[in-house]
Amino acid sequence: MERRLSRRQLLKMAGGLGVTVALGQRAAAAPGARRPERKRVLRIAHLTDIHVQPERAADQGMVACLRHVQRQPDKPDVIFNGGDSIMDSLGTDRARTALQWKLWRNILAQECSLPVEHCIGNHDVWGWNRKKSGATGVEPLYGKKWAMEAFGLSSRFRSFDRAGWHFIFLDSTHPHEETVYTARLDEEQFEWLEADLASVEKGTPVLVFSHIPILCACVFFDGDNEETGNWVVPGAWMHIDARRIKDLFLKHPEVRLALSGHVHLQDRVEYNGVTYLCNGAVCGAWWKGPYQECQPGYGLVNLYSDGSFDAEYVAYGWKARE
Repeated sequence: MERRLSRRQLLKMAGGLGVTVALGQRAAAAPGARRPERKRVLRIAHLTDIHVQPERAADQGMVACLRHVQRQPDKPDVIFNGGDSIMDSLGTDRARTALQWKLWRNILAQECSLPVEHCIGNHDVWGWNRKKSGATGVEPLYGKKWAMEAFGLSSRFRSFDRAGWHFIFLDSTHPHEETVYTARLDEEQFEWLEADLASVEKGTPVLVFSHIPILCACVFFDGDNEETGNWVVPGAWMHIDARRIKDLFLKHPEVRLALSGHVHLQDRVEYNGVTYLCNGAVCGAWWKGPYQECQPGYGLVNLYSDGSFDAEYVAYGWKARE
């Protein structure tokens, strides 16, 4: 019979043997082994869920956040935009959607001097709620095409290499007949992800970026998910295919970090050697102040040459306005 040791037993053994056991993370280097040089190679500002709109001074809030980022004493190299850039286009008509994207583009052009890498959020998708949006589904900018045009994207998912790291940008939002959308990867995208991870050179650390969390803890508090007497987390709030994705990550220990937003709450989950960071929201509670305990803010992530990283969540001091 297989004997399973408890966490306490493992830690006790580790102390007695003079070694370090990293539960859920990579094991430490052997005593005397030469550690690779740890040099910061990239500093990322992770801005997600801006939800810009004309109301509630959201445009001024977006400006304030961008200025706060760029006035950091240790200025980031790049902004990762996590999606839900505009308040909503799933259920808004063409005119309202155009107004929001115009506001977004103008502010970004006038207030941002940093390069920006974009990810599509569910509220960036136009017209899927046809009853509210009035869309028919045959419009040239229907669905994700409008957001892709606004972000200058030729593909809704992609990867690239930078500063010794491999970056994967996923498209979390999948159409669903009953709930408009759900969080999962379509088959085309999952097959692409398998092939992309298989192509990563051994030893190259990987960061995975998505709008909706692959895995998070704070999603349990995003609404009355326990009101039935059991925890019920909707498939639109966290990836319903998380088990499939984590099984894939298990085959690729190069995957170190997964960044997301969507929930407007902030947490950190360590699972099977991967750190999952859900990084709050620039808009907080949709420009009405903090959402539960989470202040309007953004993430700062430092990546290092040895594949390590550190991160913090920064509140930029925005106060709700009418």
